[in-house]
Amino acid sequence: MTGPQNQARRGRRHIVPDAQDGPAARFARDLLELKELAGNPSYDRMRTELGAAASKSTLSAATRGRVMPSWETTWEFVRALAGSGEDVRREWRFRWENANAELASAVAASPETAIAAQSAEPAKTPRARKRAAVLAIAAVVLLAVGAVLIPRLFRQLPTWGERNPYPLPGDASAFGGDGLPGDMTYPDGSEVPLGQTFTKVWRIKNTGTVAWHDRFLEIAGGTTTQCVSPSRAEVPDAGPGQMVAVSVTVTPEAAGVCHVLWKMVDAQGNLVFPDHNGVFYDVKVIAPTH
Repeated sequence: MTGPQNQARRGRRHIVPDAQDGPAARFARDLLELKELAGNPSYDRMRTELGAAASKSTLSAATRGRVMPSWETTWEFVRALAGSGEDVRREWRFRWENANAELASAVAASPETAIAAQSAEPAKTPRARKRAAVLAIAAVVLLAVGAVLIPRLFRQLPTWGERNPYPLPGDASAFGGDGLPGDMTYPDGSEVPLGQTFTKVWRIKNTGTVAWHDRFLEIAGGTTTQCVSPSRAEVPDAGPGQMVAVSVTVTPEAAGVCHVLWKMVDAQGNLVFPDHNGVFYDVKVIAPTH
């Protein structure tokens, strides 16, 4: 039989979030699209057969578009469907950070309008007055959260304006190259002890026709309060075709996942490759067990 009763046993059809509902909804749609491209496996199969280290309810909630999922949930969702390759991780981390930044911007911009709307429309009943008060308080809290979150996500982000000459014609870079990976030390997911300074080293290749002089990697966002390091790391001069190693010392000051994004700038802080995602380190900080 294929009647409605039997169909209902298969579970309710997932409601696709409306992209107009905001950054969280658009990010959820991206996750759903990835799921569809992977053959639309069930959340249970993603967990039991494909290796997603998250519950069915957590995976499902990530695609509802009501709130942004954590990076840990996002990565478990993505790697189960698209693999744990470095390019995959970079792409989705970039999408996740952009969605969070867009959400924080929207939150920071909207509460004043919400409060004004509440004050312009008087409550007609005690219940309505209570609801208006709760909404007003929530709006103020969201404004405060947004004010904190935006600078934390993109603290020390290099700026570039109309006079920024970059990108230069013929200028190009690659993460690693010549058969060598971009991470020389501490690849993504490495475990590091709490409080013990380590040195992260990347390989970056000049794949263009422009020689590099007086360039740096500069912090462009991430958990910079959790893992402390200098805000800049010098990029050795490199001619076309040359590969260089860029290193930075990092001191983990809190347990958990530490993810910090870096982008190439010149001596004045102008983004050299404004459209590039940059490089990052992603480590798990382990606290002592004794």
